[in-house]
Amino acid sequence: MEEYQKEELEVLYQDRFLIAVNKPSGLLVHKSPIDKHETRFALQIVRDQIGQYVYPVHRLDKPTSGILLFALDQEVAKVMSDMFRSGNVSKEYVAVVRGYCEEEGFIDHPLKQMLDTKAQKEQGITKEAQDAQTYYKRVATVELPYAVSRYSVARYSLVRLQPKTGRKHQLRRHMKHIFHPIIGDTKHGRGEHNKLFRDKFDVHRLLLHANRMNFEHPVTKEKLEISAPLDETFEKLFEIFGWETI
Repeated sequence: MEEYQKEELEVLYQDRFLIAVNKPSGLLVHKSPIDKHETRFALQIVRDQIGQYVYPVHRLDKPTSGILLFALDQEVAKVMSDMFRSGNVSKEYVAVVRGYCEEEGFIDHPLKQMLDTKAQKEQGITKEAQDAQTYYKRVATVELPYAVSRYSVARYSLVRLQPKTGRKHQLRRHMKHIFHPIIGDTKHGRGEHNKLFRDKFDVHRLLLHANRMNFEHPVTKEKLEISAPLDETFEKLFEIFGWETI
């Protein structure tokens, strides 16, 4: 218990109304019926770290790392949540994906709503298709001398991803849709590529990181840009592949 209380997350931004932290891969934002065995949650860690209650205003998947924003009071939380829903928060992610994708593109592909629990189904929530758009830009590539599937070499791309909507697993599902799934994605990805990264590079995480967020402060109206550095896993791969830090 003492060890849990000492755990802290890297603070990227903080004022009287908001706090942004760099969430590590594998950490849930809050309790979830899907991961009942989990005992660590970003919300509780941040609350204990700063000594006050925090309000989640957006989602970040458990395996995704990067910027996680909380509000410090209920009113600001409502405003920020509305800003996320209405597309007034610009988000950028970096990801490593299978193959050489196009230099840039815009994915406009509706996604069916993902239901987490039996309760959601009982509430009458249906799996309806929702509009979903993502812009992507390739910033680097690498070819590795390893045979995968029917190919004698393995090729990968480093991409910047900018979701224009906020559907569940949107980036992961969209990259799968264009046949360039994100490495380390055990739900929407390709097992043989995930295995290669585990075996050759000791990578045991989803290679998706929320690295930048821009929005107008809900109270001060200041233009904010928050950025989150990559973790050791990403940095190690950048060094091995000869990629420049972004």
